[in-house]
Amino acid sequence: MNDDSTVEIIESLRRLIAASPDGSRLPSTRQLVAEHHASPVTVQRALRLLAAEGVLESRPGVGTFVRSAPIARAHDYGWQTTTLGARTTSSARPPVALTEAANDMISMHGGYPDGELLPDRLVRAALARAGRGPSALVRPPVAGLPGLQTWFAAELASATAPGVSAPTAADVIIVPGSQTGLSSILRAVGGMGRPVVMESPTYWGAISAARHAGVTVIPVRSSPVGPAPEDVDRVLAESGARLFYTQPTWANPTGAQWSPERARDILEVVRAHGAFLVEDDWAHDFGIDSQPRPLAGTDDSGHVIYLRSLTKSISPAVRVAALIARGPVRGRILADHTGESMYVSGVLQTAALDVVSQPGWTTHGRRIREQLRARRDLLVTALRRHAPEAVLDAIPSGGLSLWARLPEGHDARDVAARCRDLGVMVGAGNDWFPTEPSGPHLRLTYCGPDPGRYDEGARLLGDVLRQP
Repeated sequence: MNDDSTVEIIESLRRLIAASPDGSRLPSTRQLVAEHHASPVTVQRALRLLAAEGVLESRPGVGTFVRSAPIARAHDYGWQTTTLGARTTSSARPPVALTEAANDMISMHGGYPDGELLPDRLVRAALARAGRGPSALVRPPVAGLPGLQTWFAAELASATAPGVSAPTAADVIIVPGSQTGLSSILRAVGGMGRPVVMESPTYWGAISAARHAGVTVIPVRSSPVGPAPEDVDRVLAESGARLFYTQPTWANPTGAQWSPERARDILEVVRAHGAFLVEDDWAHDFGIDSQPRPLAGTDDSGHVIYLRSLTKSISPAVRVAALIARGPVRGRILADHTGESMYVSGVLQTAALDVVSQPGWTTHGRRIREQLRARRDLLVTALRRHAPEAVLDAIPSGGLSLWARLPEGHDARDVAARCRDLGVMVGAGNDWFPTEPSGPHLRLTYCGPDPGRYDEGARLLGDVLRQP
C-alpha cells in the first residue's frame, strides 16, 4: 500500500479502536475527512481495509462500529440429548463413496466421475445461457419443464420394444436427482413399515433411502448376472412386498447387466404378484461394450417405475433426474414429491436440456465410452498383475466400478483402512449390503482422478492382502 494518507488514517483508527469499547460507533466519514484533511475515497479505502481485517463492522444507513471480539467458551449441547430421544436413523457416518480423498491419495472409491469425464464446455455454456434466460426468475411447473419431460420420454421411447406403447411427456416427473425420486417412491408406494425387496448387494443410497423412509428391506441374493427369477418370486410371495428396487443395467456395485431373458422372466414374476418394479437406470450413459436395455421399454402396463439421472453424466452440480410412471401411481409419487421438494430449479432444468440437445452431447458420449474402456482395462490389468487375491468374478460391460471378492478371513473394512494408511482409497463392500455381507468385498471405481496411478494402487492393495 503506497498511499501515505491511507496508512495514516488506518493507524489513527487503530488507536481509536483499541481505546474504544466493543460496539462503539466511529466518527462519520465526513468527520474523518475533515479531521485528516483527506478525500472521501481515501477514508473509505481505509475503512474497507479495516473491515476486511474484521475489526470494524459497517451497517449501511447506520454507521461504522467497533466489532465485538468473539468470546471463547465451551459449548454445552447436552440438553439436546433428552429432546432428541433415541436415534431413529442409522449412523451419520458418511458412506465411503462420499468420503473426500486428499489430493495426494490414489482414489479408487468415489462414485462421481472425474471432471475430465464430464462435458465441461457444454455445461459451462449451458449454465451461463440459463442464468441469462427467463428460467432464472420464473417458477417452473411442478412436474418439470415440458421440454425436458419430452426429452426423457423420447429417450425411453427410442428403447421401447415393438408392440409396446411408448411413454409420453405426461408420464414424466422431473426430480432433483434420482435419490430424491427414489425416496418419494419408497414413501408413496412402499409406505412406513411396509416390506420392499432389494438385491443384496445393491446401491448404498437405496439402502439409506429405505431406512429414512421407514420401510423394511427384504434382501434377495444377486449375482454377476442379476438375481434369479425364482428367488424374486419366493421373496415377493413370502414378504407380501409390492415394490422391488433393482438396477438391471450395470448394477452398482456388481456391474451386472440382465440378459433380455432374465429381464423378461423377472418382469413376469413382478406382474404375477401385482407388484411394482423400480428400475434405477443410473448408468444409462456409461455403456462400454454393450448398450443399455431399459426394462421399462418392455412394459406399458404400469408395473415398471423408471428412474434416470443426468447428475453423474452431466455434472454433480446439475442435480436433475426423471421419474417415469404410468397410471395412478404417478399421481401419488408427484404428490409426495411436491410436498418434499415442490419443484426442481428451472435454471438447472434449462441447463440440462441445453446440454443434451447440443450436437456435442453425442460426441461426448462416444468419447466417454472410450475413456471408460481404457480406465476399466487399466485397472483390471493392474489388479490381475499386483493383487490377484482380489477376485473379479465378472468384468462389467458398463458402469463405473469393479466388484472384487476378497479371500475368506479378510475383513473388508480393515483392508480399506490399511489401504488408506498407505495412501489408497478403496470402498469396503459392507456399505452395499442391506443385510449381513455374504463375504468380504471391495468396490473399486475407475472414474476418479489420475488413472495413471492405478498400477501403484493395485500394488499397494496386493501388499495389504498378502500381509498376515
